[in-house]
Amino acid sequence: MTSAADPASPHSPAEYTALVLRVFTDADGRHGNPLGVLLHTAGLPSELGPRITAELGFAETVFVDDVAANAIRIFHPADEMKLAGHPAVGAAWLLGRLKGAPIDVLRPRLAGEVAAGREADGRVWIRGALADCPEREYVQLGSPAEVDALPVPDAGTPTRRLVWAWEDEAAGTVRARNFSSAVGTPEDEATGSAAMVLADLVGRPVRVRQGAGSLLDARPAGEGRAEVAGHVTEDPSVTVRLT
Repeated sequence: MTSAADPASPHSPAEYTALVLRVFTDADGRHGNPLGVLLHTAGLPSELGPRITAELGFAETVFVDDVAANAIRIFHPADEMKLAGHPAVGAAWLLGRLKGAPIDVLRPRLAGEVAAGREADGRVWIRGALADCPEREYVQLGSPAEVDALPVPDAGTPTRRLVWAWEDEAAGTVRARNFSSAVGTPEDEATGSAAMVLADLVGRPVRVRQGAGSLLDARPAGEGRAEVAGHVTEDPSVTVRLT
């Protein structure tokens, strides 16, 4: 069995241990989007990433190929991704914890370098290129109640859409839901890359309430980039067995 904590442990062809984080929790550690993280994965083929992600039942999983270099790969159940917000924030949080100090950069395999840091209140942030974020449709509705009333699209209808409404436009607070059946996630609990793009679209910082109670803070960063920040907590690790 591979160990997510032991760099010397060889990878079994069938069994993998994933650390489990919840990213974009509230300040009390509730809610958040689950994320699987495997450490010391430089020898693992990328085709295992979507399989492990699907087996975990998560929207995304991160392979940390090189802890010292902050080199990662990001996967959803269908493919490898350039950049995704909750995997990047979660990876930055975990690498900071492993190193005993916040990191200042992440290096996703398919994207440019991603700046990272930690706020005084414990939130971890990342700043990335909007061009590296997944493409999706953005649909504004008139009220949070309309957003909440939407049914999850049928699994047979490929969808990649963020639906949102202002909760308090003056305060910059948003209610949002993200549907991503096109990549194996009917509804995402918290979508950092979508919050980054939304902040850029409205041209101002936003606080997004998504899913059951996840909280994301995003803001434009200029030059085609945006930031997203949130709290992270850790749950018990899990073992994935692939046949």
